[in-house]
Order: sequence, then structure tokens, then C-alpha cells
Amino acid sequence: MKKIVIAAAIIAAGAGAYWYTQHGTSSSVSANPLLDYVPADTPVFSGQLKPFPLKAYLQSISGNYQQYPTDVFAELGELDNPMGKFFVSVYQQYMEGIKEPALLLKTFGFPDEIKPYFYTLGALPVLKIDVDQVAAFWAVLDKAEKDSGVTHEMRQIGGVDYRAYALSDESSSEKADLLFAHKDGILTVTFSTSVTEPELLEMALGLKKAPQSLAASGMLQEIIKTHGFMDDSISFINHVEIVKALTSPDSNMLSKQLTKLFADENNGEDPLAEIRTPECRAELTAIAGNWPRTVAGLTAFSVTEKESHMAASFVVETKNQPILTALQKMRGFIPAHLANIDSTIFSLGLGFDVNEVAPSLTAVWDDLQKPQLTCAPLADLQAELSQQSPAMLGMFTGMANGVKGMSVSLLDYKMGTQESEPQLESLDALVSLSADNPAMLFNMVKPFAPMLAEVQLAENGDATDLSPLLMLPPELGIKPMLAIKGQHLVVYSGDKGLALANKLASEKLSANGMYSLSADYGKMFTPVITLLEMSGEPIPEEVQMLKDYNMRIQMSFDVNKQGIVLGSVVNSKTSDNK
Repeated sequence: MKKIVIAAAIIAAGAGAYWYTQHGTSSSVSANPLLDYVPADTPVFSGQLKPFPLKAYLQSISGNYQQYPTDVFAELGELDNPMGKFFVSVYQQYMEGIKEPALLLKTFGFPDEIKPYFYTLGALPVLKIDVDQVAAFWAVLDKAEKDSGVTHEMRQIGGVDYRAYALSDESSSEKADLLFAHKDGILTVTFSTSVTEPELLEMALGLKKAPQSLAASGMLQEIIKTHGFMDDSISFINHVEIVKALTSPDSNMLSKQLTKLFADENNGEDPLAEIRTPECRAELTAIAGNWPRTVAGLTAFSVTEKESHMAASFVVETKNQPILTALQKMRGFIPAHLANIDSTIFSLGLGFDVNEVAPSLTAVWDDLQKPQLTCAPLADLQAELSQQSPAMLGMFTGMANGVKGMSVSLLDYKMGTQESEPQLESLDALVSLSADNPAMLFNMVKPFAPMLAEVQLAENGDATDLSPLLMLPPELGIKPMLAIKGQHLVVYSGDKGLALANKLASEKLSANGMYSLSADYGKMFTPVITLLEMSGEPIPEEVQMLKDYNMRIQMSFDVNKQGIVLGSVVNSKTSDNK
């Protein structure tokens, strides 16, 4: 069972990659007739509203996927479940083709540009993607059948033929099937069970439009306008519809499906009865109204055969103004260079106004205590929370009074060997602590660090060599320097570290973020792997594949006027060694 889950997770990860490639004004929404088949009350939706250049994108990343650990496929090949082997075969065909995008598109029958969609009809997942050479796609499934021993059954509904692959045992009274259908150039992947109604299957296969569609709701246009997303793709999780389904027996498609499922399988007993009371329905609905959706969309997008660059934002929307205001007050300072994905090998920044952490968390805690909840599960959680006051944090944050943020940046490094042993030859890096009064903070720390007792920092930016204090050998080639640069206490090494420290000196403290992390895989791992190759040390295959991996990533966390924001940037270029 564990191996089946692993295989399914790999397939899901591949589908997730397609989701990430998606990127949505009213013109793009109205130009998508498939949205007429998506109900407005769908709990989950992710749709490509403009054609995505799949071939060019695969070309831009193909050089970064030339090697994969063979033991992964070997382990997955040992699956004793036929359907697990079926998924592995499909995945292997995908991995064999990804090195050559033209081959991958030909193998799966994909066109150069695609518009994939994923959504649910209540609880029923539906995936739609363009396939213009369906015979090629059926050949992929035929090979997977041959590799696994799985067979399909041909069925028909409303004049549309589809393949059904059994997911349940023949002896089981509960039937579940994986379905593949092709209609008007669109491949649909969905499921059916013993309780799936024909009308629902017709809607999933594009034979019947939704009575109240997402296209007519205006929701996608509103998300694009509210969050400033590009009009290429939009995704969301609708918390309001999920809460409706959990607290009501018949408020939307999902709730009706759950009610029917519980009636069929639990002798009429409703496992959600505890939260389907009037009190719970009212209170959970109010909470969902304050936190209505999680939405996602692209904020930057460009794809050529040589390079792809995508920036996405994931926003947990909130209308709870007291909590939103408290979280915004905690925002601190993130240095400007952390926003540039090409400026460092690795960087990490934390931005928190330490003076505001305790009062802000206390404000959040206070808001969660009111009103007094009467729904039993919520009341229990509220009672537990009342015992965990964050006020004590003030005792600890007082030691870091005035701190606005800190960061670590690796700019460059060089590896070498000495007496056949690997050794760090040079290091360019910068560590910074940003505060209202960095000199005062340094003097506060000195009593707790005896080695710093004699260090006197000049406020004019002159640096102190920490090498003697740290007893670093000269041959190491690292000379850490301590200095105050403007409102920043810094430790830097190397010419690049000094240049960045001097640049940081001119940056004034501002509340511009909470968290930022970036990494350049190629620059981070290639020198180390090259050194290991020179030394003759055996290199694990999963490590070797990171050499010359031409990809940069960035992740961030922040709070804006719409809610909690998770940012993600991925930049990939065709490998030089391709």
C-alpha cells in the first residue's frame, strides 16, 4: 500500500507541475467555453485561461532533467499492485520523453500549447487537457496496460466512448473506476463509483452544462481584479462552499453527495452531526466568511525555448480586520538584494518588528477569544486557546528591542584541495541584523559574549577583523569583518560581501516583508560536486543530478490588505551541457 501511495504521489506531483505552469481579464474568461461545465459552487478550481506554451516551457527546463536516480524506478517497479505498476509505466514514459520536448508531445499527443483545467463536481475530481492526437495517448495507456497487466472496459454515455479502469477489487461491493474520455480535442480524466449519478458523469465528460456555472458567476474576473493577477490562469479553494458542505445536508453539490454517502454507508448515521447543528452552522459560516478563499495566480510570466520565468502568489483571503492589522504591524525589513533572484547563491531573510510581535500576537489572541462560541468543538478549541496567552513573549522580545530583521546571503565561494582533502578557499557572504540602533544592540550583547568585550565598533562604518577572535587559520582564506553600516550590524567576508554591505548602508528601515528565501541550485552545488569528482569520491546519483542544474527559486511570506501571501518564483534556463 505504501508503494502505491508513493506512485500516486509521483503522478500527482507531475499534475501539480502542470498546475504551476498555469497563469486569467474578462476576455480570457469568456473565451473559455469549458467554464460553462464548471459549477459555481465547486470547492476547488485551477484553470488555464490562455494557452500555455508547453513545448517551449519543456524545452527551457529539459536540460535540468537529464538524470534521475535509477533506484527510484527500480523500487517503484517492485509494486505488487497492478494499478500501481500502471501509473509507474505512464510516469516512466513521461520521464523518457521530457528530455526531448518534441518526443514527449508526440508520445502523449499534446499540442504545442495547452489549456488544462482541474476542478471538482462536489467531491468528484475532473482533469481536462488538450490532446490533438488521441491515438498517441491511447498508445501510452496501452503500453501501461501491457507493463502492468491492467485492462480497461469500454463504456459509453451520451454518445461518448470512454475507458474505465477498475480501482477496486472484483469482490468488493463498492466499485471505483478511473475514467478516460476524449471529446472535441479535450481529454477528460475523472472517476466514477457505485453512487455516481449519470447526470454527474455527463457534466464531467462535457455533455451537460452546469445549471449555475463558474463562467456566469463572475468569480474569476473578481479574483483577477482584486489581487492583480495576470489573466492567464486562476486557482482557488472556496472555504465558504466547503463549510456549507460540512455543516448542511443540502446546501450545495458537495453537501448533497456527502449526505447521500453517509446514508448509504453509515446506516443513516451522520458523522458530521456534531457540526451540523444550527449553532455550528452559524459560527463556522461566519468564520468562513472572514476567511473565504485561498486563491492563486501568476504575477509574472515569460517562456521561451531558452528560459522560463514564473512568479506566483498564493493568498489566504481574510476580511478579519483586527487580525489583519495585527499581522501587518509585525512586518519588518528585508534587504533589497533578496528580491533579486540572480543576486545570490543562497539567501534567507526574516523581517519582524520585534517591538510589535508580542502586542500583535496578543491582539490576535484577544480577537480569537470573542465572541464566546457555543458550537461544542469550537468552544473547546477556544477554551484551550484561552490558556495560552502570548503576553509572556514580551519578556523575551525586550532583549531585542528595535530589531526589524536579519538576513544571510551567500554570494560566492570556491573549493579546493589541500593534501587531497577538500577545503574552502574563499567565501563571499553577508550576515546582517537591521535595527533602530544597532550599536546599542551590540553593546547589550557584549556582556554575554566575552570574546567581544574588547571590540569597539565605529559608527562611521569602519570594520573590525574577527579572524583573531574566531581563531581562523590564514590558509582558510576567510576574513570575517564586523561593522555598523547605517542601521545594520553586519558581518561580511570577501570583496562581494563588502560591496553588498556598503550598498546596504544606504537602505533605510521599512516594513516591507516577513520572510524571503532564494537559492541558485547550479551555483550552490556545482563547485562541491566538481571537487568530489576530482577527489575520486563516489557521488550518489541523486546528488550528481544537481550538477549544472540551471534553476533558481525564491519563496516569500508576507501580509497585504487582502490577506496572508505566499510568493513563489521559479526561473529555469536550458542547461549549458544539454
